[in-house]
Amino acid sequence: MDEKRLEAFEKMLDAVLSQYDSTTEKMARLKADGKEKTATYRQLFADKLQYQNMISYYRAYGLLEDDRE
Repeated sequence: MDEKRLEAFEKMLDAVLSQYDSTTEKMARLKADGKEKTATYRQLFADKLQYQNMISYYRAYGLLEDDRE
């Protein structure tokens, strides 16, 4: 049971980090196109904050060792 749970946590962490990176890239493209005031950009910004919050919880509980964010 513990191995499966650890594996699930690792998969979740990978997914959160991947989504964070993807969201950041999309925001950068929109910003380069001058579309910072669009609803899409604002939604991505909210998503990015949510992912940052999740990452900070992983870090606070010692589940994330690298210096990403």
